[in-house]
Amino acid sequence: MKKVLMYILVFLLSVCVVNTISAQVPTVDPIAPRYAACDVCGYCPPIPAPQSWTACQKCVYPNINPDPSVKESLIVDAETNLPIAPALGRQYTFLGCLKGGAEGFGEGAGSVVQTLVNIIFSMVGGIAFLYLLYGSFVIATSQSNPEKLNYGKRVIYGAIIGLIFTLSSVFIVKLIASGILKIPGFGE
Repeated sequence: MKKVLMYILVFLLSVCVVNTISAQVPTVDPIAPRYAACDVCGYCPPIPAPQSWTACQKCVYPNINPDPSVKESLIVDAETNLPIAPALGRQYTFLGCLKGGAEGFGEGAGSVVQTLVNIIFSMVGGIAFLYLLYGSFVIATSQSNPEKLNYGKRVIYGAIIGLIFTLSSVFIVKLIASGILKIPGFGE
């Protein structure tokens, strides 16, 4: 009977010692920074930073070191337990850096639309310029052929009318958005 009680006592002591050892919290060096797995721009070490990381970093993290090996965009704040916050009102997309208002995209949605309107207008202007060049080339090489001459004139007229239509539509959108509806972010 004494042996059984001794075995039970040794067993209980060993269980208590194992629980005490496993329940200890590992000590963390308060000076050493902790890092997140990935940042907003898609940098997930040890995988190298994506090609667009520098452009994204300039947009989303404008105040950090541009060298990805420093891992400044991955540092976790010890108090909040969150990674570094990106700049308010900025989003990096395949279109580039979209800037919203200071409160974010909810307030500055107009600037996102403004950026898209600028991109569309630039594309339409480029296409209209190319059509003007094409129509001029057709007229210059028509050799007094009335069919080619009329075709070249129609191409040039179409490019000019399309450009005027686009300019007026952008003007109307800006007038309605900034002048009448007072949407923040337009007209800046």
